[in-house]
Amino acid sequence: MSNSDPDRPTHEPTLFEKSVAGRQGGPSLPACDVPEMMLPDGLVRKPAGLPELSESEVVRHYLRLSQRNYGVDTGFYPLGSCTMKYNPKFGEQLARLPEFASLPPLHDGSDCQGALTLMFALQEQLKEISGFDAVSLQPAAGAQGELSALLMIRAYHRERGEGRRNVILVPDSAHGTNPASTTMAGFIATEVPSNDRGCVDLDAVRAACNDQLAGIMLTNPNTLGLFETEVQELAALVHGCGATVYGDGANMNALAGVVQPAALGIDLMHFNLHKTFATPHGGGGPGSGPIGASLRLAPYLPGPVVTQVSDSNQDRTTFAFHMPEQSIGRTTAFHGNFGMFVRAYAYLRSIGAEGLKQNALHAVLNANYLRTLLADDYQMAFDRICMHEFVCEGPPKGSSVHAIDVSKRLMDFGFHPPTNYFPLTVKEALMIEPTETETKATLDDFADAMRIIADEARNCTAELTRAPHRTPVRRLNEVYAARHLTVSESLPWDEIGTKGGSDI
Repeated sequence: MSNSDPDRPTHEPTLFEKSVAGRQGGPSLPACDVPEMMLPDGLVRKPAGLPELSESEVVRHYLRLSQRNYGVDTGFYPLGSCTMKYNPKFGEQLARLPEFASLPPLHDGSDCQGALTLMFALQEQLKEISGFDAVSLQPAAGAQGELSALLMIRAYHRERGEGRRNVILVPDSAHGTNPASTTMAGFIATEVPSNDRGCVDLDAVRAACNDQLAGIMLTNPNTLGLFETEVQELAALVHGCGATVYGDGANMNALAGVVQPAALGIDLMHFNLHKTFATPHGGGGPGSGPIGASLRLAPYLPGPVVTQVSDSNQDRTTFAFHMPEQSIGRTTAFHGNFGMFVRAYAYLRSIGAEGLKQNALHAVLNANYLRTLLADDYQMAFDRICMHEFVCEGPPKGSSVHAIDVSKRLMDFGFHPPTNYFPLTVKEALMIEPTETETKATLDDFADAMRIIADEARNCTAELTRAPHRTPVRRLNEVYAARHLTVSESLPWDEIGTKGGSDI
């Protein structure tokens, strides 16, 4: 692929350069549905100084910007550790039904039985998938689900008079939010290493088991994309010293419908609806991180949860909000991100139990197929069967380039880069996740691009170290961007990178 493009304009006029004094787009605004009034003094600042343009110029500008976005609707998105990226449009349509979308959050449940029925059904589905005795839909994100679980563990130990238990074990292959959540919950995070197979070292766990241990945070499959084969032995060790096992459900996509986490010895776990059950992912939300728990920890779940109530007078079943007996309380305003519940429920109903299992199997199959295709050119972090994702070392074999060079070059082939430099336990890591929805042809195309890049890395490194070549904005100085957060009209391109052939 050539790094030159003679058809590319060297400069595309900015909106400010196109501005003509007095020109108006004449947009049609809806009638004002509230009384008009002047803004208080002090709220009105100096004019924004926006360009004066026709309506078509404004529409074209924003359409061009939208076309520069990359997403699952435009191409392959192998970003590892983010799991499912399938957002079926029927879920969006159902979440937008007026009866759902316009439902005020202050309802007590008596006149929104349809919504409560859906929430109860989703709780029951998550219980069946996970094997837990109870589920709360309260947490509004995966990280909040983590924090909720740790607060439950703290409350559980204090209730038993064991407040001295203040240590949480965090494997070195854990998600980055795990130690942060541990600290926020008032615990001490203690890292435990992985063994030579990429699993948690049982000897390190055994050495840490004492009367100060509150629990362990276990991601299974872990962020190396590997199944923790000794998970039951690990759970027995932790339970043996009176501590608890928390499961980070971020990678549940590889297990859903295949094995129940509760059967592996997990005491409580959060689900990422956006990582496992087809609700939107990224862009800051909205997220949803329901949490499930075993019988002994269920009383501490955040609430309220939806319960079934028998109405003997009307001979019908109704639903109501209920706060668990020893609940840690609310973790979010109202009742969670209800639109996410609609999407996840619709997805689960549409595919059924067998469809859920097949999705997990296809995610694992796709990952192992792609791992095998790349093994000749890229060093695998662990040479064993992976789950839904795998980690390789970014520099192709026999080269001296970096993982970031490979990722930037992939953009020239029309692919979103994998996750770079995570997990931290693998030098120059590339975490690749093909997901269950991609075809064999797409995976073959991606593997071909990775092979071409490997050949360039060994024979034409300049092609990689200056990549990408065909994007609106070329390679940026990411260190500069991280240290200088103020975005202005005047950008020092010589310091932050090379500008492409269009305005930003």
